[in-house]
Amino acid sequence: MGVVQLEEENRARLAIQQLKYRYWRACDAKDPDGFRACFVASGGVLDFGPLGRTDPDTMVGIFRQIALATAPDGGPRVLDMHHGFMPAITVETPGPGGPPTRATGTWTLQFRQVDRVAGTETVSTGEYADVYVVEDGRWVMAECLFTPGWSITRPLDGATVTVPETAGAEAAS
Repeated sequence: MGVVQLEEENRARLAIQQLKYRYWRACDAKDPDGFRACFVASGGVLDFGPLGRTDPDTMVGIFRQIALATAPDGGPRVLDMHHGFMPAITVETPGPGGPPTRATGTWTLQFRQVDRVAGTETVSTGEYADVYVVEDGRWVMAECLFTPGWSITRPLDGATVTVPETAGAEAAS
């Protein structure tokens, strides 16, 4: 492997890592447009376990229903925190003289969600298996497949959950 090819693969890995981080930030920020921008324009496949297997546009609709749901105080019903780590990214070798345009990757997810209406906290793990491609000069996800791992849901037992949008929010349960 030549130095130029190695440098191109390293740039691709870095761009893919930044893509995945943008994706998780969009999820936590409840940003459907930012979420959608992480995927191919058409024909992508997403499988998020209990949420089903579908395309990016349909998943954005599901994302809007869940992430943008409001609590009685007008603030968000659910608060999410996605932490992804331990990436294993394989950049496919392109044809002679060309930059990489396809890669695969796996990530481990640690997920935490507070449901302010149900008064629960869920902590869970899982594994992502992704396919990345270059589209319009940038890396995007063509496939994003999530396999849930273990999960625990517990009551908040009267804990106060404070969010910026609802300063002074009442107890979650």
